[in-house]
Amino acid sequence: MLTTSTSPSTSVVTSNLKLLGHDILLISVMAILAGCGLIYEYLLSHYAGRILGSVESAIYAMIGTMIVAMGIGAFLARWFKDPFTAFAWLESLIALLGMSSILIIASIIAVSYTLPHTFASLYNLPADAVLDGALFEQFQSFARFLPYIFGLILGIFIGMEIPLIARIRQHVYGRFLENNAGTIYGADYIGAGVGAAIWVLVMLALPIMQAAAWTALFNVIAGLIFLWRYHQHVRFAKLLLLCHLLLLGLFALFLAYATTWMKDLSNVLYKDKVIYSESTKYQHVVITERLSRTQTTPINDLFLNGRLQFSSADEQIYHTMLVYPAMLAANRHDRVLIIGGGDGLALRDVLKWPVKQATLVDLDGQLLSLFGLAGTEFQTPPSITNKLIGLNNDALNDPRAKVIVADAFLEVERMLDQGLQFDSIIIDLPDPNHPDLNKLYSDYFYNHVKQLLAPDGALVIQSTSPYHAKKAFISIAKTVKHAGFTHVEQYQQNIPSFGQWGWTIATRSGQPASARIAQVGNFPVQSNWVNQKYLHAAFAFPNNFFSSNKEIEVNRLGSGVLYDYYRQAWQTESELYKN
Repeated sequence: MLTTSTSPSTSVVTSNLKLLGHDILLISVMAILAGCGLIYEYLLSHYAGRILGSVESAIYAMIGTMIVAMGIGAFLARWFKDPFTAFAWLESLIALLGMSSILIIASIIAVSYTLPHTFASLYNLPADAVLDGALFEQFQSFARFLPYIFGLILGIFIGMEIPLIARIRQHVYGRFLENNAGTIYGADYIGAGVGAAIWVLVMLALPIMQAAAWTALFNVIAGLIFLWRYHQHVRFAKLLLLCHLLLLGLFALFLAYATTWMKDLSNVLYKDKVIYSESTKYQHVVITERLSRTQTTPINDLFLNGRLQFSSADEQIYHTMLVYPAMLAANRHDRVLIIGGGDGLALRDVLKWPVKQATLVDLDGQLLSLFGLAGTEFQTPPSITNKLIGLNNDALNDPRAKVIVADAFLEVERMLDQGLQFDSIIIDLPDPNHPDLNKLYSDYFYNHVKQLLAPDGALVIQSTSPYHAKKAFISIAKTVKHAGFTHVEQYQQNIPSFGQWGWTIATRSGQPASARIAQVGNFPVQSNWVNQKYLHAAFAFPNNFFSSNKEIEVNRLGSGVLYDYYRQAWQTESELYKN
């Protein structure tokens, strides 16, 4: 009779293959979870920046908070005696928090803003009464701080993953592993790098709640794989399996409805009826509508990332003050360049002049499509677009208009390479409230713009509020002067929706813009708002307004000076209103 026996070498090979299988599974799970953890971090940072206003500060603070929290979590992981059970339950908690935290934060913020109206209704107060007591302010401040609280909790949970899975791997091997930490951290770093790439290439283009749901799905799948392989080591494994199935159901629910819920919650933050709310690749766009007894048509307001950009009730004042001084100060009007102004309203006013071509450069193609630009790939609601086309007179599709969807910082350099020149240049960008915008207010950028301007042309720049952000306002003028313009002046006007607002105007040679405007007899294009005296008065400022001029710095490329001036000014203003 023949007998077979397993040789020692065969047993060793089989054992090593089993250990390799464990390693591949554990390291793959760790890499997936690392990628999910990094995306959760970016999601909370992105959302915190959106609701807190100061994007750069919010993102850095959130990342710092979560890094510290992960360190705390690594220490706390030692409390769990059973690493298999702790790790399996931990993944379901992270998936639940990662998927729902932003929705929970948005819900509490919405409640904090509606609470004053609820109390006013409860006590039959007048409809225009505004309750702003300490209780409401504290609740709103707490609600706005919630992203950091959830970031702290989620960071602690994520920080527990590496110590727990390192103990699991050592348990599987049944001995001390010399390079255990290095292997786990290697998987963590590679997974985080893949997560960062997925965030940039995929998640940024998705609505924030869909991005959170898809990330949580991978978290749940990794948890199910771990549970399938090590269920015999996990206590209450059947209950945990049920939890994962419920999380899959929650994923489907969030994927279908959470984006709509987020829009509804965000709409609560606006006083007027929200008729459009959408996130483009670059910003969150909201359009509201209200009826007024003094207006025959509804009033529409445009908000970008929560900040008012214009109101149809008084945008004509702003755009007239932006466009007319530059056009009057320029010797010719054949070619005009507009940087920003994706709503087409500045372009509308430019096209009232005898221009041959008006070139508009804006980064956000979806915003341009919303305001009527034909031939784009974006689908926008016809009812909204038709309303906005009525506002800008379909300027974006005028035969004289050339619209370029591009980063103005790079496009200006391309225009220089082509040898282009313009008679007037109008810069209608949002305030420098983000580091990415700061470069478009730098000496480097203005120097390039100067080279595009004809010697007898004029440049005008929207320059934020001289009242609320005085240092930022003056810094813009000093930066333009430093870029090489011969004459740099500033002017101001009251815009009801914004308060006191300011602009900077500059010429390369000859007379300053104010002197050129003073010499104009009859305005070539009549306006309902401006006349000779009106514009002349706009160049006047209070006594000693520019007394601190020497202390204010030029905004050099990469310095962030203007961004800091702007951020500090509006933070101080907020504190003044609270006290």
